[in-house]
Amino acid sequence: MGLAASNAAEAASMRWRPNRRRWAAIGLLVVGGLAYQAITEWRDTHGLLINTSESLPNWAFVIHRTATPQRGQYVFFVPPADPLVIRHFGAKKQMFGKIVYGMPGDTVAHRGAEVLVAGHVVGRMKPRTRFGEALAAGPVGVIPSGCYYVGTPHKDGFDSRYAAIGYACAKKIVGVGEAIL
Repeated sequence: MGLAASNAAEAASMRWRPNRRRWAAIGLLVVGGLAYQAITEWRDTHGLLINTSESLPNWAFVIHRTATPQRGQYVFFVPPADPLVIRHFGAKKQMFGKIVYGMPGDTVAHRGAEVLVAGHVVGRMKPRTRFGEALAAGPVGVIPSGCYYVGTPHKDGFDSRYAAIGYACAKKIVGVGEAIL
């Protein structure tokens, strides 16, 4: 009887024994899968950008791809394939980052070299680039629906002040940026 009881107790203890390594591996797989899904979803609606230009004061941005630009926010867009843009920035399309100064429905005007948006001076145009190339003045009039007047406080900023850039319109906008560094 003693041997039978001992065998029964041993058999019961062998039936179920938690395998810590197995449960740890399963836990890691679940957590890893959830983390991967969260990162993938974030990547689909966001991006990180390192700014190499001197025209903006910050050098790192999180881009929100689904946000609608508002006045004063950073917006990132693909510039037009203008010969002047290609000559200075290359044929490979790269994002430009600017500040939204004008919204759809605002009026853009030029007063000499000054550019006014909704009656406020937002910048001064230069007649030539630093390399002596002629710069044509940017658009004037009412900003169309889905388009934005974009600029920078930098005196040499290449933005909506000039025809080569013009307005940043919805089909070319990558997203709204938030400065992180």
